Amino acid sequence: MGFGALRTAVMSICIGLALQVFALQLGMASERSAAFPSVELEDALRHENAMVSAMPLSRVAVLTSPRPEERPKGSKVRYSGRWLRSLAKPTGGKQWACLAEAIYFEARGETVEGQFAVVEVILNRVDSPKFPNSICKVVRQGTGRKHACQFSYNCDGKLEYIANGSAYDQAKRVARVSMDSKTRPLTKGATFYHATFVSTSWARSFQHVATIGVHKFYKPVRRVAEK
Repeated sequence: MGFGALRTAVMSICIGLALQVFALQLGMASERSAAFPSVELEDALRHENAMVSAMPLSRVAVLTSPRPEERPKGSKVRYSGRWLRSLAKPTGGKQWACLAEAIYFEARGETVEGQFAVVEVILNRVDSPKFPNSICKVVRQGTGRKHACQFSYNCDGKLEYIANGSAYDQAKRVARVSMDSKTRPLTKGATFYHATFVSTSWARSFQHVATIGVHKFYKPVRRVAEK
């Protein structure tokens, strides 16, 4: 948007405010002459125009840009890239960064819903006494031991680096929303998953709870004690 268009947008806002003031003046001071408020309005508009003209273009852009949507904690998640991009730029600490990294390397080729499902597994593990109690510890569990990594990107022998900026931006958004959310409705408490094109023997010992995108999700089978 050029400076002229931005200035016009701000002036429109100022004119609207000035007209509201003008209407109030007419209602509160009807005994005054009709010409006097008009002169005041012209002076006000001239003053606002001068202020806009003196503003840096970057400041005008801030004033006229729509404010990013801030998602209240616990509100309904939409599994849409467009919705994610409409949210405010995500921020967070070490745990958030670890989660975003895991999404990027484990599930960046997945659908948005599939990425949220992978995150649910990580967060379910954090809550389980059978796994480490932090996101960073969960995603790095087994690192350094052959065939012991819980998340393959940590043990595939490749030097991992983030090359796709847009995919990483989405991963950070998925991580932020997931950490703020109060529910995990996709995977029904799953703590394991594998790709649909892989056949694994361990899966037979677990309950299959969902297939989302290219992953199957599992949780431990509850065993009822015999009486």
